[in-house]
Amino acid sequence: MTSQAMTSYMRIGELANVVGLSPDTIRYYERVDLLPPPARTPSGYRIYSTQAVDRLRFIQGAQRLGLKLDDIRDLLSVRDTGACPCEPAGDLLTRRLTELDAEIKRLKTLRTEMTTMLTALPAENCPPPTPGTWLETKKEVN
Repeated sequence: MTSQAMTSYMRIGELANVVGLSPDTIRYYERVDLLPPPARTPSGYRIYSTQAVDRLRFIQGAQRLGLKLDDIRDLLSVRDTGACPCEPAGDLLTRRLTELDAEIKRLKTLRTEMTTMLTALPAENCPPPTPGTWLETKKEVN
C-alpha cells in the first residue's frame, strides 16, 4: 500500500491488510463499540482513516498483553474523552500481572507433576497406564 493510500481513506479490505486482521474482525469490533462507525461512500462502502489503523493497533497490542475486549473498550472510552487512561491502564495491568502469576504457579505445579511422572516411567516392559502404576494418584491440578 502506498503512503498516499495510507493518508487517504481506505476500504475495509485495505484496512484489514494494513493491520493484519480480517474484515469480519473489524466489523465485529465496530459492533462491540471498540471501533467507531466508519464513514461510508455514497455506495455504502465503509471507509477508514489512519485513525482506525492506530486504534486497531492499540487493540491488538492490548490483546497481546492479555487484556479482555471489555477492558480495552473501557480504556478506549477514557481515551476518547481526552483524559489520560494511565490510571485505569495501571489497574488493568496490575490485575493482569496477578492473573499471570497465578497461571505461572499453576503451570509450575503441572510441570513438576509431569516431570515426576516422566521419571517414574519404567525403561522397559511398560505396564498398562492404570491409576497408581506410574504415579501416586493425586487430586487434579487446578
